[in-house]
Amino acid sequence: MADLYSNGYPNGTSTTHSLAQSNATMPVIRKKLAGYVGFANLPNQVHRKSVRKGFQFTAMVVGESGLGKSTLINTLFNTPLYPPKDSLPPSAERPKTVAIESIGADIEENGVRLHLTVVDTPGFGDFVNNDESWRPIVENIESRFDSYLEQENRVNRQKIVDNRVHACLYFIQPTGHSLKQIDIEFMRRLHTRVNLIPIIAKADTLTDEEVRDFKARILADIAYHKIHIFQAPTYENEDEETLAEAAEIASKIPFAVVGSDSLVETADGREVRGRAYPWGVVEVDNEDHCDFVKLRQMLVRTYMEELREYTNDVLYENWRTEKLLSMGVAQDSSVFREINPSAKIQEERIMHEAKLAKMEAEMKMVFQQKVQEKESKLKQSEEELYSRHKEMKDALEKQRGDLEEKKRRIESGRPLTPEKNATKNRRFLR
Repeated sequence: MADLYSNGYPNGTSTTHSLAQSNATMPVIRKKLAGYVGFANLPNQVHRKSVRKGFQFTAMVVGESGLGKSTLINTLFNTPLYPPKDSLPPSAERPKTVAIESIGADIEENGVRLHLTVVDTPGFGDFVNNDESWRPIVENIESRFDSYLEQENRVNRQKIVDNRVHACLYFIQPTGHSLKQIDIEFMRRLHTRVNLIPIIAKADTLTDEEVRDFKARILADIAYHKIHIFQAPTYENEDEETLAEAAEIASKIPFAVVGSDSLVETADGREVRGRAYPWGVVEVDNEDHCDFVKLRQMLVRTYMEELREYTNDVLYENWRTEKLLSMGVAQDSSVFREINPSAKIQEERIMHEAKLAKMEAEMKMVFQQKVQEKESKLKQSEEELYSRHKEMKDALEKQRGDLEEKKRRIESGRPLTPEKNATKNRRFLR
């Protein structure tokens, strides 16, 4: 039987024991992933999904009549969104209020589909009394927020149409002086509801020095009245080329632009989009002539998604909070609060230490009270013992005095109680 279980190992060692020893001496082999995992392909997946779904973008143009708003929009997207307008005769009836008009178009470029909506505001600034001419525009923007909030509150939220205004191109008259009061009031009312992009219209009516000074005055007015305009965002770990591009775009705000969707021939025989004058041709796509290329680069090429994100994450969320609070809907800040595990552990540790410190202080206070009570009892007992000791000492002193007196009398031969003996003798003699 010993040979049966020893399996050829000396001293009858079992197979299981020998395998355990061999496994203990063998090195631990950890397997590594030798192939490509593939989560770096997530941006490509998002790209394919976005291309299938398409994009939505809504731009609003605001400005007085005759500043070339329709022409600039057609030039920006290279699409005839606005048909040529016929000039109205002097006797034609003018609109009495600011009207809101929306034009939608589906644009495709390199397989990417964009549903573009342009909101125009004819009649703005065209009246003798322009008080509260901004109100219909603000109400239109907030009504779009209301529509989006209603879609979010539906039971079925599969098909949410985003018709919120993502950018507002505000056209400023090329006066060369500073912002007018209607410009300041409009931007003050709307800068918390929409991304404002100020534009100097028909910049070809100003010289380069006048454009530079006009931009400085506009920025000074915007800073003085604390108006927030859209700035090109910058992110960490950006390359130098991207940072330089963002800085160059920011340096051009407000954009001095010239719009034209017609082709003209230059002196050297080139056909360009621009405006022909007796002294030469103003090219729309020439950065030396105007800032149209930088405006298109910021609005369409580089920061369209940032405009949509800022509208959704900041402007709409702030409006939504104000709306719900005005309706009496309040929420506890501790509900649905994001909790950092390390911060939670640190907070619990601090609370535990505070609890321990409080318990220690209470125990010290109780201990001191007990000690004081014990000391008072010991002091009282000591006083009682001292008084008893004094009484016993006085009694002993008195007894010692009596004994010494008796001793002196005995030694002197006198009786201890002479008065009593004399009285007895007198009685005996009688």
